[in-house]
Parts: sequence; C-alpha cells; structure tokens
Amino acid sequence: MAWHTLISFRPHWRRTFPFRKGKLRAATFLYAVLAFSAAAQNPKSVDDVLRVFTSVYAQLEANAAEPVNPEFAIFEGALPGAIRALDPFSAFLTPDRFAQLQEMQTSREKGFGSIVSVLPGRITVLQVLPATPMSRAGIEPGDELIAVNNYLIQALDNEQILQLLGEARHGTVNVAVRRQGSDRPLHFTLTPQEMDSRSVDRAFLLEDRIAYIRIKSFEGETARQFRDALEQLGGDKVRGLILDLRDNRGGVVDAALDVSSFLLPPNAVILSAKGRAQPPVVERVPASAKPYKFPVVALINGQTASAAEIVAGALRDHHRATLLGERSYGKGLVQQVLPLSMGTGLALTTAYYFTPSGDSIQRPLAGSQVKTQGEPGSAGTPGGIAPDEMVHPFPTNQFRYVLEGTGSFASFATEYLRNQATHGTKLSEQFEIDGAILDEFQYFLSQRNIRPSLAMWTANSDYIRIRLKTEIFNQGLGVDYGEKVEAELDSGIKRALEILAATPSRP
Repeated sequence: MAWHTLISFRPHWRRTFPFRKGKLRAATFLYAVLAFSAAAQNPKSVDDVLRVFTSVYAQLEANAAEPVNPEFAIFEGALPGAIRALDPFSAFLTPDRFAQLQEMQTSREKGFGSIVSVLPGRITVLQVLPATPMSRAGIEPGDELIAVNNYLIQALDNEQILQLLGEARHGTVNVAVRRQGSDRPLHFTLTPQEMDSRSVDRAFLLEDRIAYIRIKSFEGETARQFRDALEQLGGDKVRGLILDLRDNRGGVVDAALDVSSFLLPPNAVILSAKGRAQPPVVERVPASAKPYKFPVVALINGQTASAAEIVAGALRDHHRATLLGERSYGKGLVQQVLPLSMGTGLALTTAYYFTPSGDSIQRPLAGSQVKTQGEPGSAGTPGGIAPDEMVHPFPTNQFRYVLEGTGSFASFATEYLRNQATHGTKLSEQFEIDGAILDEFQYFLSQRNIRPSLAMWTANSDYIRIRLKTEIFNQGLGVDYGEKVEAELDSGIKRALEILAATPSRP
C-alpha cells in the first residue's frame, strides 16, 4: 500500500528526560572522553594518554605537509572519533551544528496543507486542507505532482521523494501537476506556512464500539490530543481501545508519561532511568489520576522506539494491555544536549530507560560501548519490547505489487469521482464497490496492459474492493474515511478486534 504523508515539516531535537543541565569546558571534556576511550583499550593513566595525544599533535604541527587547522583537526577528527566509540546517538556538535540545533528547537512546523500518497515515481494528492497554500493555489484531490522544483518525480524512489518533499518545505517551491482532463501540465508556486500537525493522526470507532487511535509520535500536545480523541469516540463508554504505536519513533518522554497515566492505575511505575552520573529516577502515575478502565490492545513493530516503547513496556508489565505485532526497535537511551565552550555542544547518552519490571529497553549495539543492560547480577535483556503475540503484516503478492506500484487504485478513484461529478452524483458514507465498478476497474487496468488471469482476479477480489473503496473515500470524503476502510486489511487490527471481542469490559 502507498505511503500517506502530510506535507509539513518539523525538524526538532529535544532533550528527552528532565535530568539537570550542565556545562563542560572543552578541555575538560577532551580529557574525559580520551580517558574513557583509553580505559576501554588499555589501563594506562589519563596523563599517559594525554601525553601521547599532545605529542602526536605536536608532530602534526611540526611536520605535516600542510599547516594543521586545530579547530578542524579536533572538532572534526579527534572529538567525533572519541565519541563514536560510545554509541551511535552521542555526537560532538561544532558551532555551526550546535547553532542549527538550537534554531530547530525553536522552529515552527511549516508545510503546504495536503495529504499525499507516495509511490516510487509518483505523488498523488489525496486531500487538500482548507485555507492552506495548496487549497489557495487550486490544487485538487486526484492531481498528480509530476515535478517539484524541476525534479521529475518519475525518476525518484520513495526515499528520494520524501527527502525532496522535506527540503521543499524550507521555502517557495514550484510544482508541475498533471490533472485528468487537462492536456498540459499545470504549474503552481507555493509558499509554505505554519501548519498544525497532529501526533494523534488517526482516531475512529470500529465494530462493537471499539476505539482505534494511532499515535505517530510523542510531542507536547500528544496527551491532550489522545484524551480529546478518546472523549470524542465515547470516553469510558467505548467497549475497548486499539492503541497503534507502530512506526512511532518516539519523541518527548513527558508526553509518553502523560499518555500512560490515562491507562494505568494511580502510583503505578511507568519507567525508571539509571545512569553513572545521576541518581536513579522513577516515574509513576500521579496519585490523583483517574484512568480509563476499558480493555486495551497495543500494536507495535520493529519501528516502535524510544518514548513509544516506554508506553508499550509499562502497559505490558502492568498487564494493562495485550501487545500484538513484532519486537520493538530497542532505543532506551537517555540523552542530554550539553553546551560547551567556543559555541560547541555535546549530545551525550547519560542513562538508560527500564520498564517497570526492570527490563532494559535499549538493545545492545555492535561496535559501541552499549552492551546488554539489566539489573545488578542479572544476565541482561535483549532490548526492545516483546509482544504477547506475534502478528505479521497483511500478506501481499505480485499482482498486488503491480496494482500498488502503478498507482492504479488512486488513478481509478480520480477518474471515477470526476465522472460521477459530471453526472451530479455525490459520494456518501454508504457507498460500496459493486460488480459494475469492479468491471469498470478491470477495463481500466486492461487499457494499461494489466490483465490478470481469472483465478488471480478472483483470489484478490476482496483486497481490490477494499483498496478501491479506500482510495475513493480518500479523495471524495477525506483520508479519515479512507483509513477506516483500509483498517479491514490490517492484520494487527483484525486480531485486536478478535481479542477485544472475547474480553469482558471492565466496570
């Protein structure tokens, strides 16, 4: 299935745990990291190691073919090299990088105001938000972006397209659009504006009053958005909750603590954090909390990380939710950004996160000093959060790859809706894919040299019905309606519904 992305931009790097800030002088830091690195390789004293370092640098200054730039040699060479041995997430920040980080922390998200489907070589507009650059320019659902700032989309893969869209949000952008019924491409100039991007981006009711909520990241407003979404769906009256944390790479830990507090009992431990230089920290649900009581199923996968793993681990350890999916990523490092002298900074791992039962969230990292963590005397844990039940993504096949890769569903939906509009037919929520529409789609495919066998068509008919309805709803009613339809193809949601149907509601 296609990637759906909101064209918006939020570059940010935040301190993810409220440990105290501190300052280190550059010379003190150099002394510390060299000592730390040396101790791992050789038990010589710090003074011995520093004498070697200074003698090597003196030889460079005296004999190198070109004069040594001390700032480049140390800022770009010695310090990054020393820190690289610690873990992949710690980094020395040169003055330029540190200034960029500080700017990103205070920046506001900008975008153009549309939701698009991204396929290799293809961007299709699914929905245009009102009062945004896209809507003011006259771009419509079903339009296909064929060029952005003179880069042809058809020559790019998914990753390159997403990178191009991200870069485009920095300033005015020129786009070329193909619209069905128009012989020539349409050209638009768009200027990004500040957008309101929701971290709780999907929320709807499924069968038997089961609420489905997806949290795509943890931001400052996530807890409020989560509570508001639940209340709009019925609050305590819902039969159960499917909490989707798949592909959630984390974010602000405080938001994860607040979300957990809506589901766990008062005073329950949510996480602990332990490091060499800080006293242990234990975070609990506030004593005054009034959590929801309905049963919960949480969905996780290999891209569930950091703050999302904190929520999943706490729900699992307190037997508050059944976890479905795959073992999570395993990123449980506490990081601080420390300002240094000369305008530099240090992003440093200072501690590790643990679940309420004492399991380390952080997985071991080859080629670094991050090894298996665990309670004193324990054998450690493999990191990540293990699901209670493995559930793999919905299976696919070559025919479905062809349909998705060619954008056939979205293209047909655009054509179908335009034909309906010319006849004055309005799309409603009661719309269903009938045999006539399937025949129409089959003819549409044959015109594009996609001609499956009868057996292949029959075997995939249910999949085709759901995907057609999804894309027609995406463009005709909005992505919220399409995503609810597409949930029928989600193996994790289907299994979660089975579990909740068999689970009695709590009083």
